[in-house]
Amino acid sequence: MKKIVKIFKWVGIILLILLAVIFATIFIASEKKPTGVASPEADQLAQEMLTAINKPAWDSTAYIQWTFKGMHEYLWDKERHFSKVSWGDYEVLLDINKIGGIARKDGALLSAEKSEEIIQKAWEYWCNDSFWLNAPSKIFDPGTTRSLVTLKDEREGLMVSYASGGVTPGDSYVWILDENKLPSSYKMWVKIIPVGGVEFTWDKWEELDTGAKIATWHEGLIDLDISDLEAGYSYRDMGLKEDPFVALY
Repeated sequence: MKKIVKIFKWVGIILLILLAVIFATIFIASEKKPTGVASPEADQLAQEMLTAINKPAWDSTAYIQWTFKGMHEYLWDKERHFSKVSWGDYEVLLDINKIGGIARKDGALLSAEKSEEIIQKAWEYWCNDSFWLNAPSKIFDPGTTRSLVTLKDEREGLMVSYASGGVTPGDSYVWILDENKLPSSYKMWVKIIPVGGVEFTWDKWEELDTGAKIATWHEGLIDLDISDLEAGYSYRDMGLKEDPFVALY
């Protein structure tokens, strides 16, 4: 019995040491969020960034299809705020605004309780993955503030903070722009990542048929890719003969 107690004691000590190492690593690696003051100059730079990605073309894009990380597949009706979200055996026709819709597994409708769970998961996937699709287009969303900041490595950036929206309101991002005001990377201060200042690239830009520009590669803690991009002004432009969201009416 004493031997077992001693083993548990050492296991506890090891766990405490591991936790201490983890917290110390987070503390050392974490970068303090820069401070900035909202200003007309920041808004002007943000407008130049929107010009670089052709925001008007994005606004006129009615339908877009993409795959995120090779796992989550989307068909988004931007005008009606509907999206088809598919992963694994699941498919959800999602009413984005209402966080409702129709959920299936292997083509069969789910029970009410399970459907609610899967629809919520689809909405969370959509919030995250649509942000990675075109976060630059959201820098003037309701609840955002913009400021010019200097990072600890002396790079200058545009910080956009979100007071509301999505799954984790309160997040902040510092955009680093190239000479054409096109995003080349951003640093993140977000609730989902305990380390502040994690950086991801915005790279391998592609121009959609509608003229909007999308970055399809993000290199950072993990690499994130966007593939199977297609866009148009109606579902017919996506090669569909019928409205894919008629069941949501």
